[in-house]
Amino acid sequence: MFNFLPASLIGVLCSFFLIVNTIVLCTIIYIPTIIKIIIPLKFVQVICTKTIIVISELWISINSGWMKLFQRTVWDVEGLEGLSHKGWYLVTSNHQSWVDIFALQHIFNRRIPFLKFFIKKELIWVPFIGVAWWAMDFPFMKRYSKEFLKKHPEMRGKDVETTRKACQKFRYTPVSVINFAEGTRFTDQKHARQKSPYKNLLKPKVGGTALVLDAMGDCISTLLDITIVYPDGRPGFWDFMCGKVKRVSIRINLVEIPQELRNRDYNQDDQHRNKIKNWVDELWVSKDRFISDFNSLK
Repeated sequence: MFNFLPASLIGVLCSFFLIVNTIVLCTIIYIPTIIKIIIPLKFVQVICTKTIIVISELWISINSGWMKLFQRTVWDVEGLEGLSHKGWYLVTSNHQSWVDIFALQHIFNRRIPFLKFFIKKELIWVPFIGVAWWAMDFPFMKRYSKEFLKKHPEMRGKDVETTRKACQKFRYTPVSVINFAEGTRFTDQKHARQKSPYKNLLKPKVGGTALVLDAMGDCISTLLDITIVYPDGRPGFWDFMCGKVKRVSIRINLVEIPQELRNRDYNQDDQHRNKIKNWVDELWVSKDRFISDFNSLK
């Protein structure tokens, strides 16, 4: 409706609505969060978590509202059929831009359970959002460097143990756990530095995927394999806020997770580790081929 405005003004207005939406709804989330803290009964915490998720989905809906109001993005999406808001999903995707998160939230809101992703523990201190992430049971990960582990070998495996405990909370309400397997956003420099065997992707890291399957394999049986392509080039976050992203193409494949890859121990079982790596590599080969074919048709 207002996409005729100058791009810089659209960027300012979209940023304003995003900030206000975040502050207001994060503040509302604090109410069930406080109840969740002071009443440590399981059924109370489950109710509070569900309430927090409803508020979070409202946050996404409002974001989708200002996106439609100010932007003229064409959403080219295939594969939404057969999804359930009451299911448990493992979601994996290539990672090209900060826009990826807004794009996935926009297309999946209320179609599947609220997307939750692994977060560095230090981000809990981000104003407003950090506490909200904690309240929504996002798994916070504490990564230790190789140098630190050499000096403190007793801490080896602690990050995995902490994340495994966080995943256990997901058993009580339907959830979609998303993992950007590349671990970082794609750039040509990173691609060259890695000497990636894929033309359009970075090498996937399988640890996060394996951790979810190890901890929740009995309730997560479906993988949503997502491929995101920006036909006009990878956008920056400000480009997105200014309404300069003309088209987003997303393909969704529902993949049955092999039983043999679930409820095992990735860290202790070399054979299991190789099987998961080969499985993810096969997904990445198909994803890379699709992106190449898609780009050749532009």
